[in-house]
Amino acid sequence: MKISCIILARGGSKGIPKKNIINFCGKPLIAWTILQALRAKEVTDVWVSSDSDEILEVAERYGAKTIIRPHKISGDAEPSESGWLHAIDYIQQGSEHPIDYVLAPQVTSPLRHTSDFSSAIFQIKVDGLDSLLSVAEIEDFFIWKQECGENPQSVNYDYKDRKPRQQIEKTYLENGSFYLFRPQVLINDHNRLGGDISLFIMDRYKMFQIDNIEDIELSSVIMKGFNLDKV
Repeated sequence: MKISCIILARGGSKGIPKKNIINFCGKPLIAWTILQALRAKEVTDVWVSSDSDEILEVAERYGAKTIIRPHKISGDAEPSESGWLHAIDYIQQGSEHPIDYVLAPQVTSPLRHTSDFSSAIFQIKVDGLDSLLSVAEIEDFFIWKQECGENPQSVNYDYKDRKPRQQIEKTYLENGSFYLFRPQVLINDHNRLGGDISLFIMDRYKMFQIDNIEDIELSSVIMKGFNLDKV
């Protein structure tokens, strides 16, 4: 079975300049995702798609194959699906074997183990499903909203009838760490999720992402505290 890991990493970043290659726990941020994927024995090949020469150079240095992502599909408003479709077409043209599943991890979610990839691949293969998303299980996550000038309102529970924690139905937060999908799901629906979908439950401490400066320090503490930096 061929499982290709495709890592998307645009050069532009508004929140943190050069976010994908900032120093994080002693390595460029993207290096953690590359190394985690390379060390998963189930993964056939690891690719980085980017519009940035600097990112592609870093990717090659850490062992990934590279794809130049066209600028016309590299803008802020362009969905990740466009990058994956381009990468799949590029990989398939140079291979005798079709891709069975795409592993699509997010660079800004480095808080994971190689075993997360391996376990998720095992899960989707055994169940024979079409797509999978990583999630964190949450039991007491209460959401509120407030319209301008109005009282705040509870969204996912009734604050007038608050149930004991043990009676609250479990829900799952899409943590964005990674996705797994058959290429045909993406080609047919232009969506990373489709067909028979599976949830892969990760440890709750792995749900944090690096989107702004303060996330770097928080994620560094978690990375080292849980020995995730021992790749």
